[in-house]
Amino acid sequence: MGEYIVSARKYRPSAFDAVVGQEALTTTLKNAIAAGKLAHAYLFCGPRGVGKTTCARIFAKTINCLHPSDNREACDECESCKAFNEQRSLNIHELDAASNNSVEEIRALIEKVRIPPQVGRYKVFIIDEVHMLSTAAFNAFLKTLEEPPSYVIFILATTEKHKILPTILSRCQVYDFNRMSVQTIVNHLKFVADKEGYAYEPEALNIIAQKADGGMRDALSIFDQTVSFTGGTLTYKKVIENLNVLDYEYYFRLTDHFLKNEAVQCMLVFNEILEKGFEGSHFITGLAAHLRDLLVSRDAMTLPLLEVSDSIRARYQEQSQRCTPKFLYRAIKLCSDCDLNYRASKNKRLLVEITLIQLSQLTLEDDSVGSGRSPEKTLKPLFDQPAGTVQQTAAPVNPQKPQAPVEKVASAVQDRTAPYETRKSPLPDTETTERRLPKVKLGSFGPSISRLKQGIGNPAETSQPATTPATTTIASQTPKEEENYPVTEDNIRFCWHEFINLLPQEETAIAQRMKVIQPKLQKDATFEVLVDNEQVKFYMEQIARRIETHMRKQLHNRNITMTVRVAEPSEVTRITSKPQQYQAMSKRNPALQKLKETFGLELA
Repeated sequence: MGEYIVSARKYRPSAFDAVVGQEALTTTLKNAIAAGKLAHAYLFCGPRGVGKTTCARIFAKTINCLHPSDNREACDECESCKAFNEQRSLNIHELDAASNNSVEEIRALIEKVRIPPQVGRYKVFIIDEVHMLSTAAFNAFLKTLEEPPSYVIFILATTEKHKILPTILSRCQVYDFNRMSVQTIVNHLKFVADKEGYAYEPEALNIIAQKADGGMRDALSIFDQTVSFTGGTLTYKKVIENLNVLDYEYYFRLTDHFLKNEAVQCMLVFNEILEKGFEGSHFITGLAAHLRDLLVSRDAMTLPLLEVSDSIRARYQEQSQRCTPKFLYRAIKLCSDCDLNYRASKNKRLLVEITLIQLSQLTLEDDSVGSGRSPEKTLKPLFDQPAGTVQQTAAPVNPQKPQAPVEKVASAVQDRTAPYETRKSPLPDTETTERRLPKVKLGSFGPSISRLKQGIGNPAETSQPATTPATTTIASQTPKEEENYPVTEDNIRFCWHEFINLLPQEETAIAQRMKVIQPKLQKDATFEVLVDNEQVKFYMEQIARRIETHMRKQLHNRNITMTVRVAEPSEVTRITSKPQQYQAMSKRNPALQKLKETFGLELA
């Protein structure tokens, strides 16, 4: 049995063409070598396990190669390349700044710089984790880094570029290494598995790539771990069991329960997940990621953002078509809020269960049974009496003359009992009075008792005797369809503000816009909304249908129509000074001017 070497070392690239996922940087370095334009200092930045130190070694080996190939790769046959491959080269020095971060180590390094190379053209110093150097060590290194000998090249590598002094950054050519994509890692793992003769499922390699979080070295280490666990056969079930990853199937099941409003089933699935040993925070972040993947699966343009295998991708596309964007937006928001509050919660399980219950009710109507939300507030009619049931009164029409002669009283009674067809009465028709809502003048947001009395009027004036033919006829008739009630500008504005209060939190911006807009009744049941610009007009037209539906329901008039128009410059009144404010207030309420004159007040 030969010596075992981990995959991260065994398959470490030894040439630029073998580097995975960093084609732009390797091409730049090869072109610099071909043109002979080498800088005296380089800084390689990027996440862990993406090839910074590997590229530094390949670069140092290539520039010292005595017989480079046509594509500027090392030959691996000359004395310099053999010494490097056998780790006995005196021209390439590696220093770990994490354990050699003092001033003394940097001074010893500066002493080595003075010795020219024995074989090859350059003496290369690779300093890994350079951000770990102390400030004093950085300052001691500055002079040598700025003006090194012509045969010296420094290659610095770091994962935390922001910790390096700006004076160091300005003296180096900075190369930023990319984070590995999931597909790039999967392709390389397939190459390694084929080389080693391991059987695998694409879904299993995809899980390993996601777990690696963009690092190829981490992916190869996880690959070796799962190979040891599975015995050389990488299946999806065994990989998620070994890596303690929650199965996709749970999230697909939960989403189906959300769409069917099955809150009980959601809680049972969550209990099953907890019994497997998973934390609630791990579950809720995975659920948010699943909902996000459903969102990007709805559109073909965002489908490349889905980093899963082809079989799982098909399931995402199928389920995403059954989810509305509004449902996904609100579901992601609920999961995000739960994740933020999870650490501070004292009953973490209850917090997650409440979130699952809310998610299972997103597709319910607000007034549905079990929705858990209060029903929509409606403006009920002030009078709900059927036609012909208005209380009759026998009070005389002219009560201020009780001692009139008998002849005049008889004449008055005769006139009062005459049919309405024989004379034109100034009073409104009985049918109209009984079926129409009284005119209610609204204050800020609700009717008052005194205003209701004004709208109702005197009962003696609105009531008719029981012997009136018109009343008897109307009471015996049944209306075939509901009549449209008249609307007033006050009623329109009241329903306007009521609609603003019912808007969800996601539409706060448009609600703030609507608060400064006062609708104006034009004719019949049409009201106009003046806005400042075309953008606001566009937003108002988007919700115009919802506003019309709300007002038709509240005011019992199917003909209510809303129009939106951009105000002309002459229609926009801008009040900038206090005198202008006072004039506008006085015009609205003349009593303000009388108050000023009575008490001799002055505008401050």
